[in-house]
Amino acid sequence: MTGTTMTTPVTDTEIFEGHEGGKLSVAATRPISSPRDLSVAYTPGVAKVSRAIAEDAAKAKRYTWADRLVVVVSDGTAVLGLGDIGASASLPVMEGKSVLFKTFGGLDSIPLVLDTTDVDEIIETLVRLRPSFGAVNLEDISAPRCFELEDRLKEALDCPVMHDDQHGTAIVTLAALRGANQVLGKDISGQRVVVSGAGAAGVACARILQNAGVADVTVLDSRGIIHSGREGLNPIKQKLAETTNTAGLRGGLGEALKGADVFLGLSGATIDESLLAGMADDAIVFALSNPDPEVHPAAASRYAKIVATGRSDFPNQINNVLAFPGVFRGALDSGARAITENMKLAAAEAIFAVAQDDLGPDRIVPSPLDPRVAPEVAAAVAKAAEADGVV
Repeated sequence: MTGTTMTTPVTDTEIFEGHEGGKLSVAATRPISSPRDLSVAYTPGVAKVSRAIAEDAAKAKRYTWADRLVVVVSDGTAVLGLGDIGASASLPVMEGKSVLFKTFGGLDSIPLVLDTTDVDEIIETLVRLRPSFGAVNLEDISAPRCFELEDRLKEALDCPVMHDDQHGTAIVTLAALRGANQVLGKDISGQRVVVSGAGAAGVACARILQNAGVADVTVLDSRGIIHSGREGLNPIKQKLAETTNTAGLRGGLGEALKGADVFLGLSGATIDESLLAGMADDAIVFALSNPDPEVHPAAASRYAKIVATGRSDFPNQINNVLAFPGVFRGALDSGARAITENMKLAAAEAIFAVAQDDLGPDRIVPSPLDPRVAPEVAAAVAKAAEADGVV
């Protein structure tokens, strides 16, 4: 399936009508059309199943939906490009995420928006709800709290936990960079990558690129290049300073981009297109901030061979929907207790493998609607989970 872009803008009326009454409902998997059906599905029959689970808790995986249920959890503090808009306002986004889980991954999912920003309270809530779900997708939670929350939830829960703003973005970005390099005939290991933005996505992208073999990654925040000599770094940025910027660069984006092969924008800030002129030949620009890319694709194309954004109305959309449905499906299919770094790398390679059928400067990743992606990602993730011993 080749990628497509929208030719007609979506109207406000279409958008609000598409959300009226919400985007989710609960459908029964067993018909109840007779007294016998009722006796099986509910009382008295259900009591036998409950007794069996009480005697052997493992049977809940077979006789309830919990083992196949993903909860999409948010506190509404970093929603899309809207920022801290609160739990209720984040609910349409989380409903949409659940729709995508079902559509692309075949997984049941429910949104769970929490009216608290306290990390301890969020963890306590999910620990108490653990019997009701099989995996946790963290969504739109602000940095740096999101890092602590994910790490602590991984320790507290015996099920897959992934903050999609971090790792979904990182997985698809790596897949896209693989595709771009295949088109250009380049190797990822020899490239210098500049990451603008040290929030959830920026940190995760830097890490996965390093794990994939990129030796030279430079990360910037609003104050400029993150380096070991900078004061006032939080623990996350301090760790970045220790493992990135091998050239010891100082300054801002202009200094960072001189001779760089790849620009990865995840900051939400616009940049002067002239800064791209200092990049290496055959440069790659991923301007991923939404709804407004750091630099317009038409402008970026004057300096780069391949340009990608996070939007559906431009070529090369880097969209998390290519990753998270398959990642969670593979984790749950395999019975994984966690989502490991190797599982994420396997997901990226699977996305790239699908794209290889029809690679080109305007198609470095598959279409988000390509039905092959989620099954391939799920299979690769399940295999990696077994290899890592987390099943």
